[in-house]
Amino acid sequence: MDVTHPAGVDTMRVARMLSEVRSATLSGQRAPMAPRPVIEESWERVLRSGVDPDHGVRAGLLSGAEVQRRRESSALRHVLPVLREGLLPFADTTRHIMVVADADGRVLWREGSTAVLRKADGLGFAVGADWREDVVGTNGVGTPAVTGRPVQVFAAEHFMESHAAWTCAGAPLTDPRDGRLIGVVDVSGPLETMHPSTLAWVDAVAKLAEARLREHHLESLERLRSVAAPVLAQVDGRALVVDRYGWTAAVTGMPYLRRLALPASVSAGSRWLPALGRCSLEPLAGGWLVRAADEPVTCAASRIVLDLREPRGASVEVSGGAGSWSRRLSPRHAELLYLLAVQRSGRSAADLAEDMFGDPARTVTVRAEISRVRRYLGGLLEHRPYRFAKSAEVDVLLPDDPRDLLPHSTAPALGGREHRPATGP
Repeated sequence: MDVTHPAGVDTMRVARMLSEVRSATLSGQRAPMAPRPVIEESWERVLRSGVDPDHGVRAGLLSGAEVQRRRESSALRHVLPVLREGLLPFADTTRHIMVVADADGRVLWREGSTAVLRKADGLGFAVGADWREDVVGTNGVGTPAVTGRPVQVFAAEHFMESHAAWTCAGAPLTDPRDGRLIGVVDVSGPLETMHPSTLAWVDAVAKLAEARLREHHLESLERLRSVAAPVLAQVDGRALVVDRYGWTAAVTGMPYLRRLALPASVSAGSRWLPALGRCSLEPLAGGWLVRAADEPVTCAASRIVLDLREPRGASVEVSGGAGSWSRRLSPRHAELLYLLAVQRSGRSAADLAEDMFGDPARTVTVRAEISRVRRYLGGLLEHRPYRFAKSAEVDVLLPDDPRDLLPHSTAPALGGREHRPATGP
């Protein structure tokens, strides 16, 4: 019996075995077998957060007004029809419910089988509930939000004992404009409703929803382009019109730039931007008119702070005489900048390929990632070898627990899970 892939095997036998694994692991005893890696890592995080596996703590529900405010302000509202069409026709007949939560783990929508909805009420799995992993333990909403990938949580793989009669499959939803997590879609039901294809089904519908978000973004750029054309026709010199996320609608007097790195908090006035140097920003409907000054692009920043304290919230902040700006980092860019921060003398493309992939031949991938990083760091990142500029002060903020440093990295140089010895109970 392979409990590392519970779908497709005897449901109740696997559930009993997982209950033994959970009880032994949480009590510090030797378990009959190790939990699946994604579950084991989640349990470790939850234990460090102090969640009580037998009782837990239910956070208060959001008010109806706050739920409505979040619904109206969330990009999830644009993909709700896709999620409903893809998941709900089968949910009621298969005794499932569809749950959509925002990036904070708050349940905003919950639909499906009436009988299962009543069962969910008994767990506090209701609209407005906080279903983050560090609040209710390993689950189909909070765990995909932390890992950034689809996760099925079956029976006693749930950290909370009260959730062991459930099976859940959730997938994260990200904003194509900046890669930011905007929420999670989950399909949950009683133990006996588990099906081998549930996780793949949820993941496929989540990808369709993200495709709809990309279409929505392209449509908004088209609308901004119609505004940009007459404005740029009257501008001399280098200028471009971008949306609020820096995606380019139109340019004049310069090569096309797909995306411009903007500060986290943008306001009108004079700014120093890595790709263009000194610029002036003027608001437009849906975006910004950016005029480049006629001066060379220089590195005006003096301090770089790489913040790795949150597993999925890594960011870089640059500050100096020309002001300050910050940017959230993808997991890959967080790995790359951390490696360069601890090796200030620099790394070649082959060195970084060895560090990140265990294969010095993967230099094309490394150079492509470096090129993307330079779009927002500009002259702060030098080459031959790749390194931070000598004039920049680089600080790295690390998590309190070393195990929380880029926990999902597979890079050999960072002790990626596939390259370190397995640990068991």
